[in-house]
Amino acid sequence: MRKIIGIGETILDILFKNEQPTKATPGGSVFNGMITLGRLGVPALFISETGNDKVGKIIKEFMLDSGLSTEYIDTFPDGKSPVALAFLNENNDADYLFYKDYPSNRLDTGYPIIEADDILIFGSFYALNPVLRPRVLELLQFASDRKAIIYYDVNFRQNHANEAIRLTSSFIENFEFADIIRGSADDFKFLYNSVDVDKIYKDKIHYYSPNFIYTSAENGVDVRGVNFSKHYDAKSIKTVSTVGAGDNFNAGVIFGLFRSGILRADLPNLTEKDWDGIIQCGLDFAAEVCQSYDNYITKEYAAAYRI
Repeated sequence: MRKIIGIGETILDILFKNEQPTKATPGGSVFNGMITLGRLGVPALFISETGNDKVGKIIKEFMLDSGLSTEYIDTFPDGKSPVALAFLNENNDADYLFYKDYPSNRLDTGYPIIEADDILIFGSFYALNPVLRPRVLELLQFASDRKAIIYYDVNFRQNHANEAIRLTSSFIENFEFADIIRGSADDFKFLYNSVDVDKIYKDKIHYYSPNFIYTSAENGVDVRGVNFSKHYDAKSIKTVSTVGAGDNFNAGVIFGLFRSGILRADLPNLTEKDWDGIIQCGLDFAAEVCQSYDNYITKEYAAAYRI
């Protein structure tokens, strides 16, 4: 059975509005999208780590309740599960403070069997972290050898911008493994000091992967593919929180690929109609998440969307 596999961090997000805590919810960049995929009923596995503490228990119970397997979660006995404080500004964008206490031995877990045309999503600093890099590369190489679709979310934030040059070789390796690369305007501003989608695609992306998705919040989405170029407008909504918007856009793209039965061999030949359906799922999920304090679509929305 075809499946979706994600690798990334788990964390407890505590949201603050007007300097007061509003909600605590499990999170993590790839995690958020995987919860959405689990709620949509697709076979979904998540590779990560969490502490043997109350926060870790909350996260794992939440995963199971959302239909997401915990089989490949490393529960470390030393250290504590990470926590993030997300302070929402007047535009409901978040500024983060992270509290982390990891053990020296990280991601001590086995990896699932990966078959041709399974979909693997990875990204953010988790995929660049030198401590985790050997294990991430091991998974990417295995998925590539097995001819899975590899989806890379750049997700490079300002707090790591001063490391961009040092991480160049890791970014290139990630690009080389990826069948689809998705990045935001902010990612490329911090990484390449550019927000020109065509220049970024031509100079930085195209050589490694022909399939490029560029998101720019309320300014919409641009897709570049093999002989394909198109802009998609974002939905006009009243935003409550942007936390998880990009993560759920990723989930929508992956769900669109999965629902349409698009295989790895099909990617070079995707038509405008194919991309329209794929991107629409991404826009739908991102808009839905922006209208609540949750980091993922609700079970009710997922059940209705599957019909």
